[in-house]
Amino acid sequence: MNKVEAIFRPEKVDAVKDALADEGFLGLNVVTVTGRGVQKGVVQQARGAPPVTVDMLTKAKLEIIVNDEDTEKVVHIIVEAAKTGNIGDGKIFISPVSEVIRVRSGERGGTVL
Repeated sequence: MNKVEAIFRPEKVDAVKDALADEGFLGLNVVTVTGRGVQKGVVQQARGAPPVTVDMLTKAKLEIIVNDEDTEKVVHIIVEAAKTGNIGDGKIFISPVSEVIRVRSGERGGTVL
């Protein structure tokens, strides 16, 4: 099993969530995070005010645990749904998961997903 963590533009949450659901991947978590990457933020300027650099941008962080054989499919779905082609589209991180336990029943393993 793998944990797929994707950080992307918050306006793409519904598109990513719906694309995953369409392919049968329903269980996921999404939180709002702030951070920066290569983009290093954006410069904002209001009329008559000096420019202000905002270097910590709001992003969405999606976490989903999938069986090994579904990892690349989920990554592809996320990339296609989240991509705008512009800097700041985000990153995806994949980590191994050694165990999953359903709290309600105590079941363990990939069938819990």
